[in-house]
Amino acid sequence: MDDVSQAEVVLSGYGPVGRAFAGHLAEHAGELARRHGVRPVVRAVRASTAQCLLQPGEPVPPRPEWSPLGPLAETLDRTGARVLVQAVPSSPGVRRQAADEALLALRRGVHVVTATKSHLLTHWRELGETARAHDAMIRISGATGAALPAGDLARTGLRGLGCATIRACPNGTVTYVLDRLAAGDPLPDAIREAQRRGIAEADPTADLSGADSATKVRLLAALAWGWDPASVRVAAQAVDGSGAAAALDALSRGRRLRAVASARADRPLLVEVRLEETEPGDPLYALSGPEKAVVFGCQEAGDVVVSGGRSSPLGAALALVKDTIDVTAPRLGFF
Repeated sequence: MDDVSQAEVVLSGYGPVGRAFAGHLAEHAGELARRHGVRPVVRAVRASTAQCLLQPGEPVPPRPEWSPLGPLAETLDRTGARVLVQAVPSSPGVRRQAADEALLALRRGVHVVTATKSHLLTHWRELGETARAHDAMIRISGATGAALPAGDLARTGLRGLGCATIRACPNGTVTYVLDRLAAGDPLPDAIREAQRRGIAEADPTADLSGADSATKVRLLAALAWGWDPASVRVAAQAVDGSGAAAALDALSRGRRLRAVASARADRPLLVEVRLEETEPGDPLYALSGPEKAVVFGCQEAGDVVVSGGRSSPLGAALALVKDTIDVTAPRLGFF
């Protein structure tokens, strides 16, 4: 493309996902510009107590060289930011701050790209209304399955196809653990191996309880059907010590045990997570290790399936890159 615009980005959060996002943009800036007509540039990085402002192409300095954290509004103004990227942990402790920062950015016409889930569950309607009122966009791919583009399908790819059901294994950790149980590992050993491989968090409670899978399907249902995630009820079955016997029993009959999160348009505001035996031919049966999949049931159009997208900080970071390009790249012709 002949005309390349620059998109200034303020990055909030500099853990593994934030570092991978900034590193990928720095390493692939030229390629992104050639392919998509936009060059996203990180102009500021903000953490809990400090921040750094950057010139285009300048690497992120060591943390001791950062300045004290200033007001977000000032940072957005000084950088001329077009996008606020949120890569802060999805924990109750940061929910209010994440919501406040996203709302502030949207009110200034700055697009928001987020991998943070907590404030999406509680402030969905307010975020959407604020974005519409100020001609801004919100993209949440990083919160609905990392590199798996399920959010894009739910948001626009299924329009007019009559999507009636969502059936998903959107959490790579629990799928990996269930497969290790089927291989004969005790649950503690399966968890430790998932952590050693970087698949599971230090605290895998949200993964094994079904909470993370339910959250992702709540968000997909919100995109597909306009549900308010705050009003969705969740019924979840956890993976516990009895899971090993169930996984082995399923395997003995040629099946695989999966933690399946589901929602139906005709059962509004309910997401269920259940341990189910899947059979060959089922896209959820075919998952390998920490892969994820979502099956959108579309009545006359048939099932639409997206799968793959292994769990990793880089996968989540690439989802943030994709969404940043989506809200800033030129929209002409086929694009």
